[in-house]
Amino acid sequence: MPKVPVMQAVVDVLASEGVDTAFGCPGAAILPFYQALLQHGGIEHLIVRHEEGATHMADGWARTTGNVGVAVGTSGPAGTNMITGLYTAQADSIPILCITGQAVSSKLHQEAFQAVDIVEIAKPVTKWAVQVKEAAQAPWIFREAFRIARSGRPGPVLIDLPLDVQKQEIEWDSAIDAPFPVIAPAPAQARVERALDMLLAAERPLILAGGGVVLGEASERLRTVAERLGVPVQVTLMGKGSFPEDHPLFAGMAGIQTSQRWANAALLESDLVLALGARFGDRHTGALDVYRGERKFIHVDIEPTQLGRVFGPDLGVVSDTGAFLDALLAAAERRAAPLDPAVWVNRIAELKRDLPRREDFDAIPIKAPRVFKEINDCYGEDTYFVTAIGLYQIWSGQFQRAHKPRHYQVCGQAGPLGWEIPAAIGVKKARPGAEVVGVVGDYSFQFLVEELAVAAQYDVPFVLIMLNNEYLGLIRQAETGYDMNYEVNLHYDDHGTDNVKIMEAYGCSGTRVADPGEIRQSLDWARKEAERTSRPVLVEIMIEREANASMGTALDNVKEFEPAP
Repeated sequence: MPKVPVMQAVVDVLASEGVDTAFGCPGAAILPFYQALLQHGGIEHLIVRHEEGATHMADGWARTTGNVGVAVGTSGPAGTNMITGLYTAQADSIPILCITGQAVSSKLHQEAFQAVDIVEIAKPVTKWAVQVKEAAQAPWIFREAFRIARSGRPGPVLIDLPLDVQKQEIEWDSAIDAPFPVIAPAPAQARVERALDMLLAAERPLILAGGGVVLGEASERLRTVAERLGVPVQVTLMGKGSFPEDHPLFAGMAGIQTSQRWANAALLESDLVLALGARFGDRHTGALDVYRGERKFIHVDIEPTQLGRVFGPDLGVVSDTGAFLDALLAAAERRAAPLDPAVWVNRIAELKRDLPRREDFDAIPIKAPRVFKEINDCYGEDTYFVTAIGLYQIWSGQFQRAHKPRHYQVCGQAGPLGWEIPAAIGVKKARPGAEVVGVVGDYSFQFLVEELAVAAQYDVPFVLIMLNNEYLGLIRQAETGYDMNYEVNLHYDDHGTDNVKIMEAYGCSGTRVADPGEIRQSLDWARKEAERTSRPVLVEIMIEREANASMGTALDNVKEFEPAP
């Protein structure tokens, strides 16, 4: 078997696992890896301005492709800068691989320059964190890392590479190497039959599609089962896009933040919920006694420890979502026992008609719902959207429509500010021909704004739509419960940030909108400008400062959750 540089073997593994783009920043402790990357030539690399940005780019790329995204950094603070991105990927079940350089092995116990135990630091926010101690193990460790990242509930992994290990040669032949298989668990047939029994016995059943439907590539199968059984479908925030929102069986999104009133009412009137790949997160459930009520729950998840984590379901099923839906459909066909859903489906349509949220405001300052009306009218179902955390995420969940899986990207559980710009870069690199739009807040925009330089350098065009209320709106809204207004003023009146000029400083462009009648023409201009310049374009929309989102709290969600009398 030939002898090759160990990092050559590692890069060959990356390429064979389907990695065509990596995001990172070179440094002294990771240079052998970068040398192999250069010599391979088959993996494009984008140099980032901050290692956290690299992880979010890898995250956006992974959410879009379904493959494992790759972020690279050197030793010390490069690895610690990646922790937020690892946590974000872990929280949302996104498979990414972070590769870090490390000081030479003999110096790790001597407090060497930029030597930190990144493996121990990363363990709580990864599925696997490991340091390569023997060069001959490296390609096998990388193969296993990809298998672990993809298997079961997907998630992030970290591999730490001491400099002396990177410099060695090993016996390796990439021509006879291949990825490890990933086996998706199938459901026990008896549990499938019991689930069908419960669905057929229910009068007002709902399917709740979580992120596991998207990750399991099961959206088409979900639609087939819903139509075959006549069961309406709700989505969680992470499941948004898994079921078309213009479908007659779409039953909205329930919860205490990203939700519709009519969907909350529908959930409360249901008598059974079939949850597919959903975590029952607290922003979805709110108070559990209200959420659970007297209805029964079937919980299907690929990860066994998710069952019963929040509450014990009436029936738990460990399975890949697609495999479960296949088995459920087959069982239904054998029985030839369709439901008669007309009364229940019509009731949901009635709730949707009677409990809308208004969005057609013409007021100045602009009201946030009007912004999302214009977004829905302007962009088609093939557009990829990226959004992060704050009031604009809540409004997006309440008002923005999504019709296709993997086209609505949101950092749902960790909620790091600054996620949108790097994530949008990752999405655009994954789908170069697609239209990509990031919905941002004025505060989050500045957290990783330096990554605009990456998009400008590599000609990565996308549109940023900023909802600017000139202060920390979500925090200000939360502070009202404490009868205070503390440290939420960003001083726009005194020496405010000119976000359009920031765009221009990075070689990009932007415009500011204060009249609702100008939103659509600005969005049309931004689309053309991004195409013309091959760079990001900002549409900054000045919305009313006292712009609170309609939502409940984790302990008292009844007002928002209860249907109107």
